[in-house]
Amino acid sequence: MESRHCRLFLKGTYNTLIALMMLSMADIHAAEPLERKAEQIILPELDRREIKQAAIDTEDFEIGVFGGALSIEDFGVNPVVGARLAYHISEDFFAELSIGATEASETSFEVLSGGLQLLTDDEREYYYYNVSLGYNIFHGESFFGQRAYNSDLYVIAGVGNTHFADDDNFTWNFGVGYRFIPRDWFTIHVDVRDHIFNSDILGADKQTHNLEIHAGFTFFF
Repeated sequence: MESRHCRLFLKGTYNTLIALMMLSMADIHAAEPLERKAEQIILPELDRREIKQAAIDTEDFEIGVFGGALSIEDFGVNPVVGARLAYHISEDFFAELSIGATEASETSFEVLSGGLQLLTDDEREYYYYNVSLGYNIFHGESFFGQRAYNSDLYVIAGVGNTHFADDDNFTWNFGVGYRFIPRDWFTIHVDVRDHIFNSDILGADKQTHNLEIHAGFTFFF
């Protein structure tokens, strides 16, 4: 009898130990996903860089001055100065009134002739005014260092009048320009334009192309 009781006791003890080991293994496996989840909660520390962008002012009018060079066909390249007034109809379209003035230099014929003048000093005065419509074809940003500034690439075309050689000429103008906006109230422009009108100064009536390149600044108001 005693040996039977011993066997039953040993068997019960063995089964109890097996059950305890199985519970311990289950606790270990259950704790591993919790540890992995706890590790995933830790987020890396990132330095956020703040970028300030210049925005176009809420005002729709733009006024300013410019200076550059105007190539008068047959009369050389001459310095030009002028002013512009623009109204921004929408984000894409704007209307512009511009005026400019220069003075024509001598033609190669006048230089080689040894004193023969085709035009008087007063007739060499060249000035124009244009009414044009512009379209912003690309709205973008220009980066300087870590700062971003708004900018626009635009095309422009219009009509006007050119006074040259004591005559007024109906004029077409076409061009392309770049507007850089370092401040919401201040812009810098670079433009290339062609002023087209008919002229008979040298005898034959012909269509002349007078290319202009200028840079300037404007203010919104």
